[in-house]
Amino acid sequence: MTDNRSLPLRVLFCCGVTQNFFDLPREQIGDVWQAYGKMLAAVEAMEYVRVLGVMDDDRLVVGQSDGAPWTFYIMADVADFDTAVAVCNLYRTTPVGDYNLWRYGKIEARVGRALTVPPAAASTAAQNAS
Repeated sequence: MTDNRSLPLRVLFCCGVTQNFFDLPREQIGDVWQAYGKMLAAVEAMEYVRVLGVMDDDRLVVGQSDGAPWTFYIMADVADFDTAVAVCNLYRTTPVGDYNLWRYGKIEARVGRALTVPPAAASTAAQNAS
């Protein structure tokens, strides 16, 4: 039996800031950004998650993001589907004042595997050389 943790999934977590964030008074926006920071740190610290990168698209996406294009993206290798669910669940459990982060943002995950191109067969390489 193969251990699923040895076969990571490649996951693109698509994260958007919703209108509730923009409806906040300026003095409360910092609290939401700090919660995002805690959420990102929690993702980095999760067992069986290796964050490959975070891309912020806020220069070209202005305002709420209900779907693509998203506000920011997290690309990560995760052990299994349940681990990807646990990352998404951080939106439900990361506190922001009297609420949780999902009041101000949303997350969706695209799950696949790392793309690997197999090497060319020796006979194919020889045919292409002639």
